[in-house]
Amino acid sequence: MKIALLGYGRMGKEIEKIALSRGHEIVIRKDVDDEIDITLADVAIDFSVPSSAFDNITNCLKNNVPVISGTTGWLDKYDAAVTTCKENKGAFIYASNYSLGVNIFFELNKQLAKMMSNLEDYNISMEEIHHTKKLDAPSGTAITLAEGIIENTVKETWKLGDKASNEEIPIVAKRIPDVPGTHTVWYDSEVDSIEIKHTAHNRKGFALGAVVAAEWIIGKEGVFSMKDVLNIR
Repeated sequence: MKIALLGYGRMGKEIEKIALSRGHEIVIRKDVDDEIDITLADVAIDFSVPSSAFDNITNCLKNNVPVISGTTGWLDKYDAAVTTCKENKGAFIYASNYSLGVNIFFELNKQLAKMMSNLEDYNISMEEIHHTKKLDAPSGTAITLAEGIIENTVKETWKLGDKASNEEIPIVAKRIPDVPGTHTVWYDSEVDSIEIKHTAHNRKGFALGAVVAAEWIIGKEGVFSMKDVLNIR
């Protein structure tokens, strides 16, 4: 499989290692402003920056190259990317996190939210910790977790910071050197607390998941998620 890496930072380099170890070839390594011929690739993996992600994705879709995106901070244009995918009969996956463990954590989070939805004495809060080079806050993973809670409780939205109204989920975002990603969801009451937490030890899990998704999407048409890749239903 010939892979285009759109974004060649730390994640791009980690994906390269995993891809090569699985017998794939890297044919494009793109930094922010590089000119490329995307048609050289069988599939593209985008871990770029928010300002480049949408253009990278639409360029792939318009040239019939399936694309996997893990870039966060650009989702105001997600619906437009979906439209472009459908118009060009392309294949596209966006995930805020490609780790198998995190995608299981997403499902656990939803199930816990359902069980807690009628227990009004519990206050919900969240925290995410990432390395200091992460550009967006809160993380896309934290937003996905918040959305899972909102779908299953009376909460209406999330808010960055430790202060929020009854309708909001407060998300504290911390930036600490060399932290790949830690996400915690709390339910606190006067009598006890319930906590679920996912801690990434390194970037290998994210990279492996992205390569597995790229392998899976070859020959497919449509807009998919990691639930499809991992058959989590």
